[in-house]
Amino acid sequence: MADRQFPRLVSLACHDLRTPLATVYGFARTLSHAGDLDERSARFMGMIEQASEQMTELLDELGTAARIASGRWEPVLREADTLELVRSDDERIAVEGGGTAIETEVDVVRRSLAALALAALRHGRVERVTWRVDGRELVLTPVDQAAGPVVTGAEPKDLGSLVARIVVEELGGSVELGGDSLLVRL
Repeated sequence: MADRQFPRLVSLACHDLRTPLATVYGFARTLSHAGDLDERSARFMGMIEQASEQMTELLDELGTAARIASGRWEPVLREADTLELVRSDDERIAVEGGGTAIETEVDVVRRSLAALALAALRHGRVERVTWRVDGRELVLTPVDQAAGPVVTGAEPKDLGSLVARIVVEELGGSVELGGDSLLVRL
């Protein structure tokens, strides 16, 4: 198979996997909300729902990367404040500084920046990270030695951070590691 066909194959697979995944998720939600489950079964159904949501996010990331690789990604640009792009409900991710308005693919960039922060937490030995925002420059700290190569994509161990780099660079930005900081320019 030609290399140029592979991204299309991945896009098609992501699309086709959504239907059975939606079925699993739908039935899990239906059973969870029916109220007929004992505590243990309800907990298991909740785990199935959560895993289905995570799989959907992974398919979204993989699909975006495949569309970019095949030259078929058409980002929908909207105005967003860079400070808002890094805000998170995750208490382990702090945000400080001042943002600026930019035109970008808001949902994909927001998901990408969250993936970078989560990769720094997951692969590093830190319990909390901070985004320092100065206009279009976003600095994530600390990114320790264990997490650095993963967050930048040098070690392909985290799909979210790999796709984040692809997205940011496709939109004209950059991602680079300097010491214990990750600098993202949008």
